[in-house]
Amino acid sequence: MSPRFLSSLILTDHLPLSESDLDADLDAAPAPSEPAGKYDAEVDRIFGAGGPLAPAVGTFKPRQSQTEMAKAIAHAISEQGTLIAEAGTGTGKTFAYLVPALLWGGKTIISTGTKNLQDQLFSRDIPTVRAALRAPVSVALLKGRSNYLCHYHLERTLSNGRLTSRDDVGHLREISRFIKMSQSGDKAELTKVPETASVWNLVTSTRENCVGQECQYYQDCFVMKARREAQQADVVVVNHHLFFADVALKEGGMAELLPSANTIIFDEAHQLPEVATLFFGTTVSTGQVLELCRDVLAEGLAHARGGVDWAKVVTVVEKAARDLRLTFPEGSTRLSLPQIPPSSEFFPALDKLKEELEGLIDVLEAQAERAETIEQCRVRAVELLEQYKAWKSEPKKGKEVEGDDAVLWVEAFSSSLQLHKTPLSIAPIFAGQRAGTPRSWIFTSATLAVKNDFKHFSAQLGMTGEPAQSWPSPFNYQEQGILYVPTGLPEPNTFGYTDAVVDMALPVIEAAGGRCFFLCTTIRAVNRVAERLREEFAARGLDFPLFVQGERGRTELLDSFRNAGNAVLVGSQSFWEGVDVRGEALSLVIIDKLPFAPPDDPVLAARIEVMEKKGMNGFVHHTLPEAIINLKQGAGRLIRDVEDRGVLMLCDPRVISKPYGRRIWQSLPPFRRTRVQAEVIEFFATSNPPRGKDSGSEP
Repeated sequence: MSPRFLSSLILTDHLPLSESDLDADLDAAPAPSEPAGKYDAEVDRIFGAGGPLAPAVGTFKPRQSQTEMAKAIAHAISEQGTLIAEAGTGTGKTFAYLVPALLWGGKTIISTGTKNLQDQLFSRDIPTVRAALRAPVSVALLKGRSNYLCHYHLERTLSNGRLTSRDDVGHLREISRFIKMSQSGDKAELTKVPETASVWNLVTSTRENCVGQECQYYQDCFVMKARREAQQADVVVVNHHLFFADVALKEGGMAELLPSANTIIFDEAHQLPEVATLFFGTTVSTGQVLELCRDVLAEGLAHARGGVDWAKVVTVVEKAARDLRLTFPEGSTRLSLPQIPPSSEFFPALDKLKEELEGLIDVLEAQAERAETIEQCRVRAVELLEQYKAWKSEPKKGKEVEGDDAVLWVEAFSSSLQLHKTPLSIAPIFAGQRAGTPRSWIFTSATLAVKNDFKHFSAQLGMTGEPAQSWPSPFNYQEQGILYVPTGLPEPNTFGYTDAVVDMALPVIEAAGGRCFFLCTTIRAVNRVAERLREEFAARGLDFPLFVQGERGRTELLDSFRNAGNAVLVGSQSFWEGVDVRGEALSLVIIDKLPFAPPDDPVLAARIEVMEKKGMNGFVHHTLPEAIINLKQGAGRLIRDVEDRGVLMLCDPRVISKPYGRRIWQSLPPFRRTRVQAEVIEFFATSNPPRGKDSGSEP
């Protein structure tokens, strides 16, 4: 690797970047002129003070930015065009796209960032807008198959009696009751069984182990029912993972829906490049092998007990899969293929697993006529073997990129090993998905631009030259908040940096009366911050409840945080976005470091190497924009309502000391800025706490 490439991986702290360099690369493109649309007058009426939304939504108030955004989306829909739409927090982007979608969108697919947001749209937001507009549209919710109970796998689990824990037995009893009453089979409706319960894997299907039309329960299948409803509905609500998984695999959900769709809307669109990269690549894991072995044993004993020692057959395959995992140390590991030494045990272990899979396939071929489910297992085994063979087992010295278009890498978890082949750019793939049938494409989020420049986002998806526009938040950030960058902190790579951040944060947390999100860029930092805060709260007699990511589920942690009113929540990436806490429960957001991607990420490394070969600066053109968009998400947790007040404490000194720092804080909301701790303490001492508390989303 070139020295320049390596320097970009260590966050270019020593690259000779000037402000003019950054401006030349990232300056904002001129804003497009306001499109004049045939629906403008109707949009004005609907979003106006006397329109239908006000009586339907008690808290609704006309907002110019929301109205203008709705007009732009309506125009894009009428022209079957594309629009990239950034809407600041509080704009009300959900209603801004729902109104034109329900009235003029035709067959519309709305894809969201998370299943929680998907449920919220389907259960609350869409019914509200539909009722207000009296729009005669049908709506369907479509999730991935793992979200729906499977009659066949539930029956098999009940009959084979292999559950070992008391919790699993109790959960299975609840699931058995639920499946008899549920119309949808959506496991999200069964709140008595935790989402993380291991029993769910035994009572839901995967693409590999679904029996399909041969299943005796095919007519009652919840997955097929959801897909039929989606086919017939005017509006279908999905999530990004399902959208891209089904498009990539052509499994039958999105692949069937897309041809008939007139409008595609992506909410939380900033997540698309990462999600699309995941699904347009290929991944095979030792966990899939172990699942296959589990199913082979169950089906073999059920349908072909005589003549084959099924336990012995699967044991050798299971051992080969576990031995492959054990070629890497305990804990999370991410290595590109050239980083694995040629002498590593990984390569012979991989060959051994392929050999044992071939033996398993021979047995299954001999027994396949005994039952359709055994034939299904044979097909899965063949597919897995092909995937392992397609992942090159010999390292290519000094070259990480195949044809400059993909990177091969491994990821080791505590109990599984994943082999990935990841495209370095999804732009040509996604552009191909958008080609063909004319339809409108809407991409919206609160964080798509870097200082009003959309080039980074649009280039990742191959949408260069498409219209892009930003609408500012209606909040008065100058009055409502402060951006505080403390003085005296060491460089982030310094030993003891996290402790220094905690020392600097403690007086501010105390002045705020708790009411704090402490957002970290690594799990290690989360654990250290939590450890220090427990010690310091006890030593100082501070009665602030402390909630830590990983100790409980995210939803439970958030509910407890809101209810406490004076708590401190320490979290990493999952709390940087998609979290809405309004009112006095949250008045301080602390961010430990600028969220640059880990420098040892094999996909990032390969992408930057390709960019460097093309004469581009990997840091300026990729690493920095990604970090800014991520930081904007974290900063967006603070002010969620017109009455919220608070402090964003950004601890990383590079935001001041480095040439790129100005680019970063100029992309954040226009808070009043200070470096003086006393001003922050005074802010909390003199400001009245925000009135009311509301955990709902902005309409």
